[in-house]
Amino acid sequence: MDTIKISKVTSADISRLQAIGRQTFVETFADKNTADDMQTYLDNNLSIDKLTDELSNPNSEFYFALVDNKVIGYLKINYGQAQTELKDKSSLEIERIYVLKDFHGKNVGQILYNKAIDIANRTNSEYVWLGVWEKNPRAINFYKKNGFVEFDKHIFKLGNDEQTDIMMRLKLK
Repeated sequence: MDTIKISKVTSADISRLQAIGRQTFVETFADKNTADDMQTYLDNNLSIDKLTDELSNPNSEFYFALVDNKVIGYLKINYGQAQTELKDKSSLEIERIYVLKDFHGKNVGQILYNKAIDIANRTNSEYVWLGVWEKNPRAINFYKKNGFVEFDKHIFKLGNDEQTDIMMRLKLK
């Protein structure tokens, strides 16, 4: 495989961001959720308007993983008030790391994760946290392998379905 490049997403990339967001979300969760719940999530959370709002928030950043200028995955991180839950000034949230199924097992997720940790260290974050669906053992194992520990649970609403996310944290300092 060619070299994976990481590139910060800009407003000019919004269509590509929506495309990778929708494709990876469907690949990851469609087989365990109803079509209606999936469509509601895609319409509400991965619309151009919603992504534009998120991208314009100074406390949120998106990064693409690219091979030959093809987007194969992406990362979304949040600081301060942009965080979905804790909103702790001393933390950074990894809200999303998604990789196309064809690139699973090829180190793409790890490279995106490493980018988030580099940013957390550069911004003097004391810890990094995230929420991961309890029915996503691949992601849970990935974060455990990287030193994350469970510390709480919260509800994530996918359409009309209330699902449990395991909240995990990695202490940096």
